[in-house]
Amino acid sequence: MTVPAIEVTAQQLDRERSEIQPSLGATRYDFGPNAIKNIPLGDNASLNQVLLRAPGVVQDGFGQIHVRGDHGSMQYRLDGVQLPEGLALFSQILSPRFADSLSLITGALPAQYGLRTAGVVDINVKSGTTNPGGEASVMVGSYNWVQPALEYGGRSGNIDYFAVGQYINNGIGIENPTSSALPIHDNTAQWYALTKLTGIVDENTRLSFIAGGASARYEIPNRPGQIPNFSVNGITDFNSSLLDQRQWEDTYFGIASLQKSYKDFNLQLSGFVRYSNLSYQPDATGDLMFNGIAPWAKRTSFAVGTQADASWKIASNHTLRGGFLIQRERVTSYAQNAALPFVTNPDDPEGELIPGQQPVGFADGADLVGWTYSVYLQDEWKVTPSLTVNFGARFDAISGPSTENQLSPRINVVWEPDPKISLRAGYSRYFVPAPLNQVGFGSLAARAGTTAATEGTQNDPVRAERSDYFDIGLTVKPVDGLAIGFSGFYKFAENYLDKGQFGAPIFQTAFNYAYAQVKGFEVFANYDKGPWSAYANLAWSRVSATNINSAQFNFEQADLNYIANHWIFADHDQSWTGSAGVAYVFNQDSDHATRVSADMLFGSGLRTSVITPNDTALPAYATFNLSVAQKVPLPGSKGTTIRFDALNLTDLSYQLRDGTGVGVGAPQYGMRRAFFVTLSQKF
Repeated sequence: MTVPAIEVTAQQLDRERSEIQPSLGATRYDFGPNAIKNIPLGDNASLNQVLLRAPGVVQDGFGQIHVRGDHGSMQYRLDGVQLPEGLALFSQILSPRFADSLSLITGALPAQYGLRTAGVVDINVKSGTTNPGGEASVMVGSYNWVQPALEYGGRSGNIDYFAVGQYINNGIGIENPTSSALPIHDNTAQWYALTKLTGIVDENTRLSFIAGGASARYEIPNRPGQIPNFSVNGITDFNSSLLDQRQWEDTYFGIASLQKSYKDFNLQLSGFVRYSNLSYQPDATGDLMFNGIAPWAKRTSFAVGTQADASWKIASNHTLRGGFLIQRERVTSYAQNAALPFVTNPDDPEGELIPGQQPVGFADGADLVGWTYSVYLQDEWKVTPSLTVNFGARFDAISGPSTENQLSPRINVVWEPDPKISLRAGYSRYFVPAPLNQVGFGSLAARAGTTAATEGTQNDPVRAERSDYFDIGLTVKPVDGLAIGFSGFYKFAENYLDKGQFGAPIFQTAFNYAYAQVKGFEVFANYDKGPWSAYANLAWSRVSATNINSAQFNFEQADLNYIANHWIFADHDQSWTGSAGVAYVFNQDSDHATRVSADMLFGSGLRTSVITPNDTALPAYATFNLSVAQKVPLPGSKGTTIRFDALNLTDLSYQLRDGTGVGVGAPQYGMRRAFFVTLSQKF
């Protein structure tokens, strides 16, 4: 087999893999290499910063995003294989630098997508075939930011290889809890890496292995001027700007896949493993004085499983697809805590107990194992040349602390009366399991009689969310390079899953609303032709829910009582979300091309509580960014580029969270104006 033949075989197998898991009937927003380069920071940006440029993606604190009214519930796939959910909150274990292309798939998803259904981030990982050679780069800028990166790919005979890694060190690891330009105590050090090996066995068979990891260290930023709630060992005052709280997050994963094609049959069989841990170190005195508890906490998760997906073209107008997923996850948590006991008031022995000043210690923890089983089958039926119906179902079951299952029908209809017009409509029944790691009754009992005790002790188990999802859409391509689209969606959920940040470690804990309604629409336009690229998105959504019916101990009783009898906005609800950008390449085909791009992000504000829970929106904001990238034609160089990025040009001080709302633990502000310079060299 010659080298060109290997290249052709790899490309053919890539196409056949995409046929196994099409997004037929769902809403899909694609980011190619040029689209990633156009956004601020380009490959150096975080994955969530790229996704914010898609319709209906809402920005939140701690670097999080929300898609179509869900808190989390995102699914990430590498070359078609679903990664298990990890524990990291601040870290994003995947980088745009890993992606040859990536897509955000939302709406009424076909049957192959389950368990995490708010959005599917589908990443086609770079390879030595798609990205031969190497590139080294370093970005420096505001907040003492230093970010070197290195990638290299190639091919040797039947073996294709690619590796990439980057390191990040800066002084704004987590959003600033104050409106000041510079956060206090917010340094971070992070690294991310991925490698991919692919072997062509024959023209119809391929073996691949992907391994990656991320490790990050964070200082928890401080808010000066806070007043302690408790006294410890005679100490009554503490400068909150000197608190020293830290968090560590590590994730490692591996995927091994066999892809086989035979005539009209395609199969990908994969095994995967993922290890994740999160550790929190408190300020021994400060945490006690401000929070009433100082936990030295560690949580770990180890997941292993197998996934298979196959397609079979059984007739000219019928393609049958099916597959399964089996996963085992073990989650352990342990915390050694210090708290203040409640003691008799010496000034009023018959009165209420008061917090003492001598800390007491107690430990709590859990060791949980959960299994997930999924299977699906669907048929893509081409009724006429312009009308396609994709229908099927999936069955999901979980066992562990709770045992639940559901059969979920799916149907999508796509009508293309003209190559320039595509209309789609779909219905999906969803089953979304709760994260395995939850607080047990034993942990609550250990806190009794101390300042770590919760107001209530009710802790009904968190259950899987079950919902009906409806989606319609229209895409029109009136001229070459231009696409204009609309999507509308409605979801009604039972045991709607939400997440809150309750105390330390800084970790998202799940809870249920008994019922929720999510509705909204999106409009978008994209243009990409010649030296011009442009996009614009605007989305509206409304998320309302009622009656918190699990993990109730996390909330104040007054809030529980109100929400039990009223529909409220979810804390992550944002009515209007928008983004827009434009890019132009001067001297596009030359070795001294110049790329100029600008973009904007808009949000009408997440929810806050003034009188009743989540009754008001925070102020709206819009941030503007500018980028310039210049190729430099140096003798003997394979490609040298200097890039300049300016973020938040107007230096807007805008608040993502104010520390109030259901399940919101701390305020966060968006990053102020910042400048960055990147030098990259191909070799």
